[in-house]
Amino acid sequence: MGFLKYKGYTGSVEYSEEDNCLFGKVQGMSKHTITYEGQTLNELRQDFEGAVEDYLASCAERGVEPCKPYSGTFNVRVSPEIHSAIAAMAQQAGVTINAFVRQVLAKEAKLAY
Repeated sequence: MGFLKYKGYTGSVEYSEEDNCLFGKVQGMSKHTITYEGQTLNELRQDFEGAVEDYLASCAERGVEPCKPYSGTFNVRVSPEIHSAIAAMAQQAGVTINAFVRQVLAKEAKLAY
């Protein structure tokens, strides 16, 4: 499975053998579903971008804020030992636990922090 990106939204790229077409869904949308399809990758990309534009236009028409695919907040449960180790490493680095975890995750995801 691959991914498409447009205006901060990420969409999946999948293949349906039954329908002999490509299809996908915008990822990380908790309250809305945005889907698209196409026979070629170019058609899929165009339908994906069009679906995102339609969603944004619909939100604007209704005067509502569009949902963002990911809020930037998530909870992770870890053992007390891991929590303690992370707290110690963050303190040693002179940053908060949140800042330390953000740095580690950005590095692992190969993103600029």
